[in-house]
Amino acid sequence: MRSTRTVRTVAAALAALTALLLTPTTAQADPRDTVVLPVRDALAALPVRDEDRTGYERSKFRHWIDADRDGCNTRQEVLKSEAVVAPEQGPNCTLTGGEWFSPYDDTYFTAARALDIDHLVPLAEAWDSGASAWTAKEREAYANDLGDARALIAVSAASNRSKADQDPATWQPPAVGYRCTYATDWVAVKTRWRLAIDPVEQAALAKILRACPNTAIEVTLAL
Repeated sequence: MRSTRTVRTVAAALAALTALLLTPTTAQADPRDTVVLPVRDALAALPVRDEDRTGYERSKFRHWIDADRDGCNTRQEVLKSEAVVAPEQGPNCTLTGGEWFSPYDDTYFTAARALDIDHLVPLAEAWDSGASAWTAKEREAYANDLGDARALIAVSAASNRSKADQDPATWQPPAVGYRCTYATDWVAVKTRWRLAIDPVEQAALAKILRACPNTAIEVTLAL
């Protein structure tokens, strides 16, 4: 028969683990900790504050880099990983052939040059909601985040440039069937990087997600 002390120790450990998993923005959670919670709860856990673009310059987010020094930069790595038909890789990671699907506009492409690599949460939006306080290395890591497949996405150049630096309050993918995934992934990326949301953005995401499955998201914290 287990002792009372053993039972209490196990209970305390489970309580601590549960608290860690359900509080992605608390000081107790460290980089590389994993949080798992329903997306609506994740949205509710994000800090809410007004945005400030003072001092923003795109050049403050260095990209595209070749982090693993294999000859392919971040853009090329995303194109290789997201191809539905693998391209051939030539010198200097030149990609030929292949096929890609742009979920923003539900369209297939057979030329890499027709695609942009979109920061799902745009660089300017990240700056507005917390990245202005980061170091240059942290901003570089954000701009080249290959650690979470939701952070960078290959999409048509037209849809990416239509989106620009807008958040879900003013822009949603033209492909209506992708909007739940887009909103869910937006919350996941903001959770991963502990970014804030502004009140209008929060209201827009809440409205979108009310009509979507309350999918559990799993996020490894980057900061």
